[in-house]
Amino acid sequence: MTDYAFYFDASRCTGCKTCELACKDYHDLSPHVAFRKVYEYGGGSWQKNADGTFTQDVFTYYTSINCNHCKKAACTEVCPTGAMHRDERGFVSVDHDKCVGCKYCELACPYNVPSFDEELGQMRKCDGCSSRVAKGENPICVDACPLYALDFGPADEMKKKYGESEWLAPLPDPSYTEPSTIMKGCSISRNGGTYEGNVMNPKEVE
Repeated sequence: MTDYAFYFDASRCTGCKTCELACKDYHDLSPHVAFRKVYEYGGGSWQKNADGTFTQDVFTYYTSINCNHCKKAACTEVCPTGAMHRDERGFVSVDHDKCVGCKYCELACPYNVPSFDEELGQMRKCDGCSSRVAKGENPICVDACPLYALDFGPADEMKKKYGESEWLAPLPDPSYTEPSTIMKGCSISRNGGTYEGNVMNPKEVE
């Protein structure tokens, strides 16, 4: 089994959400289900100086997130039926013959990845575009990104090419689940766990 990894470069991401829309189109997702989400994280303030001028430390940046196909996936540990499992290519996927829609995986995932599909009455999530990968193609989100903020490949090659992953706010501590995504920050990225800002588009990513 080949271990795969995604790569995300915040210095290239403009928050255009092309990756998110390409994913929704390719997988024919309903408006209430998203496999990839783009978080806008921002903070800072303006200060008025004694001479009447203003200074500011305002910042905002984007983080594109899909399922991290974690090595210690919390969703697979809590699934009572075994529907949430690791497939033959190492991706965490949903077996729809077993899923009962209990939403335990949604509650357990620190990245808010699994989505409940009202029409199916089951959970759905990113499977790494496993069928495309089987044909030697990239996941659709990677090929759709106009600024090459995303990359994908065997984990050892991705690590050799991009180095160690960074913990970026507002993401949870990666030590919990050991995500298979290499994150690279930009010049204004905040370190994870610092809580210097807030998610500016909560309704889009909830």
